[in-house]
Formats: sequence, C-alpha cells, structure tokens
Amino acid sequence: MADEAAGGARRGGEELEAAAAAAAERGPGAAYHMFAMMEDLLEKLKLLNYEEEAAALRRHHLRPLSRHYFALPINPGEQFYMFCTLAAWLITKAGHPFEQPQEYDDPNATISNILSELRSFGRSVDFPPSKLKAGYGEQACYVLDCLAEEALKHTDFSWKRPAYPTEELEEEAITEDDAELTLNKLEEEIEEEETDNEENFIDLNVLKAQTYRSDMNESTKQEEILESTTDAAEWNLEVERVLPQLKVTVRTDNKDWRIHIDQMHQHKDGIESALKETRGYLDKLHNEISRTLEKVNSREKYLNNQLEHLVQEYRTAQAQLSEAKEKYQQGSGGVTERTRTLSEITEVLEKVKQEMEEKGSSMTDGAPLVKIKQALTKLKQETVQMDIRIGVVEHTLLQSKLKEKSNMTRDMHATMIPETTIGAY
Repeated sequence: MADEAAGGARRGGEELEAAAAAAAERGPGAAYHMFAMMEDLLEKLKLLNYEEEAAALRRHHLRPLSRHYFALPINPGEQFYMFCTLAAWLITKAGHPFEQPQEYDDPNATISNILSELRSFGRSVDFPPSKLKAGYGEQACYVLDCLAEEALKHTDFSWKRPAYPTEELEEEAITEDDAELTLNKLEEEIEEEETDNEENFIDLNVLKAQTYRSDMNESTKQEEILESTTDAAEWNLEVERVLPQLKVTVRTDNKDWRIHIDQMHQHKDGIESALKETRGYLDKLHNEISRTLEKVNSREKYLNNQLEHLVQEYRTAQAQLSEAKEKYQQGSGGVTERTRTLSEITEVLEKVKQEMEEKGSSMTDGAPLVKIKQALTKLKQETVQMDIRIGVVEHTLLQSKLKEKSNMTRDMHATMIPETTIGAY
C-alpha cells in the first residue's frame, strides 16, 4: 500500500500546478486555506487526545503531527499511511466500527471505505478519490477535519466561550528621597544596573518567594511580639544598608505587547507629523496635475476640431485602401491559378519535346544501320562456315557409304568363290 501510495503521490505531484491555478481562480487566500484547516484539525485532535488514545501511533512508532503535516508533501508513503490510520481511528471514535488498515492493503479499497463512511455522516465529497492517494493536500485535510468534527459530536463535546485570565498588574514603586519613581529615574536606574555587577542585586522573583516563605513561617508561629523594642536609629541604618539590594530590576522585553503598543503610537505620531508636512505638497501636486490634465483635454478637443476634415480624408483613404487590397487579393488569386496551369502545360510541353528529340535522334543516327550490316556480315560468315562443315560432313558420309559398299561387295565375292570351287570337285 505504501508503494502504490508513493506512486500516487508522484502522479499527484504532476497536478500541483493545475491545483495551484484552480486555487488562484477561487481567490488569493485559497492556496493557504488548507494550512488553516490543518491547524484546526490539529486542535481538534488534541481535544480528542489522539496522542494518548490512538494505539496505532504508539504501536507503529509514528511521530506526532506537526502544524502543516498534511498540508505539505513530506513523505508520501508515511503521510498516506498516517492519513488512513487517523481516519480509521476517527471513524471508530465517531461511533462507526472501522478496521485499522494495514501497510500492504489496497489503497483504492481503503480510500473507498473511508469516503463511504464520510458520506454516511452526511458529508459531501465533490472530488475524485485519487486526490487522497498522495496522503496530503486540501482534500486530505478536509476528510480528516470532517471526521474529527463527527468524533467530537459523538463525544458530546461543545465549544464554550473562551475564559481569558485576568491579568493583575503589580504596582511596584521604588522610593528614593521620599518621592515617587518617575519614568526618567527608572531609565537612569536601569542604565546604572546594566553597568553594575549583577551579583549585588536580588532577583524580584526570588525576593517574592523568600518573602512568601517567611510570611508562611511567621503565620505558623505564635504571636509572641506584641510591642516593638527596636531602636529607630538602628532601623534606619539597617534600611540604608539593605536599600541597594531592594531595588527592583525591570527588564524590557521586545515581545511585550505594551512595548508594541508604544511603538505603534510612536509610529502613528510620526506618520501624522509627516503627513502634515507632505499634505500641502501633495495637494499642490494634485492641483498642478489637475490643471495640466484640463489643458491636455482642451488641447485635444481643439486638435480634434481642427483636424476633423483630415480625419475624414484619412478614413476615406483607409476605405479605398481596403478595397484595393481586396481587389489585389482577388487578382493575385487568379494569377496564382493561371501560374499553376502554365506550369502544368510547360511540363507537358517538355515531355513532348523530349519524346520528339528521342525520335529524331533515332531517325538520323546511322548506328543501327551499321549494326545491321555487321550482323549481316557475321551471318554470311557463319553461313559459309556452316556450308563448309556441311560439305565436309557430306564427304565424310559419302566416303563411309562407299567404304561400306566396297566392304559388302568384297564380302559377297568372298562367299561366291568357294561355292564354285566345291562344284568343280
């Protein structure tokens, strides 16, 4: 399931540009809607104690979610498995039993089951299921957010008005020569404290803790001292000795909202003072620009009135030029067609000329006649040779016939002589 989810994420990465263009058409803030939805989802999951109750997270050692976990591509396989695991846990939390998906399950079947459960809660699904294969994006945040809302409804959770803590401003004053501490004196003391050794000062929080513990210890004791026997002069000397250690250390924090408000007021005063000076210049510049525009408009109207007849002539010339262009296009079209016809006729003429040249060259050329004469001479020679061969063959045949005849005659005479001799005896 993780491999196929990674493949789906790679295919989904090709659609990021189209998704960004669609988000831009919806509005300038649509591209950041999924980040806000992811933060809402994370808050709802914390309300459901998902880190403690989701056993699958602990069993598979999955890391906790970050603020933008399902809004940005981090690890597609892990994100898709985390999405399926959280969706199954939220569906079970919402009262519908749902089996936890395994790592090698079919992602299409898992997504189909999750969307079916989401539709059973009455939620609309107007996007293709393939959008969830990547494991991140606006669709994944939407599905998990809807399931988290259904789980909160099932647990009878209700949103209440926020209870803001009351801030108790501690009024701390430093007495010096029996007078109140002003802002200038406070700044001077802060500068002095920065240059002095910090070891000689006691932190305010430590001083408060010590005072609180001493008060608790004194409250447990019995009230033994009913009347003070301390000398006033000794008391004053002790106060003078401890007074440098009782100074309050006020450290400025750039993240404090009071400092930000003071800076805002300072910037506002600076803007107002600068605006008073520049308003006059801007008004003067505005008046000059207005007068210049009026002059330009009046001059333009004057030029239009003076050049009206020239404009009419120009329009007439433009109309004539357009008519001439149309006629030229029509004429050029006819010329093009005739040029094409002329090229075809020229090709046919070239073929005829070539054929005539071939026939003329064949009629005036004596090479065929010479070849015929040579062939006749060769035939005559071959005829003479054949006649000689025929004569030789006939002579040979005649000689063989004569020889055969003489042999027969001799044989006949040889057979006749013995018969005559036998008759004589």
